[in-house]
Amino acid sequence: MQLPDTVMAQFSTELLLKTKTVTIRDVVCNGECRHKSDEECAHKTSLVYPYRGVFMRHVGRNDTVAEANQMLFFNAAQGYRISHPVDGGDACIDLSIDDALLAELVPKDQIQPGELFGFRRQRRRIDPRAQALVALLRHGLHRKAAETLEAETLALTLVRRSLGERTSHAAGASVGRQKLVDRAKLALSSDLARRWTLAEIAAEVGVSPVYLTQVFQQVEATPLYRYQLRLRLARALDLLGRYDDLTALGLELGFSSHSHFTSSFRQTYGQTPAEFQRAARLRR
Repeated sequence: MQLPDTVMAQFSTELLLKTKTVTIRDVVCNGECRHKSDEECAHKTSLVYPYRGVFMRHVGRNDTVAEANQMLFFNAAQGYRISHPVDGGDACIDLSIDDALLAELVPKDQIQPGELFGFRRQRRRIDPRAQALVALLRHGLHRKAAETLEAETLALTLVRRSLGERTSHAAGASVGRQKLVDRAKLALSSDLARRWTLAEIAAEVGVSPVYLTQVFQQVEATPLYRYQLRLRLARALDLLGRYDDLTALGLELGFSSHSHFTSSFRQTYGQTPAEFQRAARLRR
């Protein structure tokens, strides 16, 4: 499907890797489309990993908030629309794998019936290790520091982790509860550095703090505060290539101090921000 020129102007796409096994693209959208776009259609089934900003993907009556804690499935020949309820646009890694290999990787209960290969659900929540793999892939390929074999191996590892029952989560909830959680996600994504109180988020969503915490835990299988922390730290993974002063980065993302930022990062990803910079070859 050829997108209109007005839509194409909102996107930039960079091909990072193309082999017989995997194709990886970095897709950046400026977010001008605040309301639902015209319908688009994916040519090939792909896994999309947002790493910056937030958008919503609309498939029929199914709405999905796309941000750095999520991975979305774009099924071949399935129509969808995009909107940006929050300023700032978004950026994603689009990863497509040979269908035969993808069929080996995907648990059978996650595949939808039909002639075309596709996924039953619209998204899964990924774990911190998967977020780190997305960042390693993107930084390594952008800087041409990752060799082809390394990048292919990281990509397959990322897909396996994104689909694993113990390393990802498929939300199951009523439409009403999902929409409530989505409103909370959009509020958190609108200002990552803000030190929200529970009462403030509940007021944005329009429910009591007790009900919000209960529903969010049920839908996302993680506490609201931890979800927000993961959004901040995912932004740190994105920005680590631009910062020498890690204290400034931590403060910009709303952490109270360098030690607070470093300890939170280590607890989540198993290494400090400086160690991740070296592992990703962002710094010597």
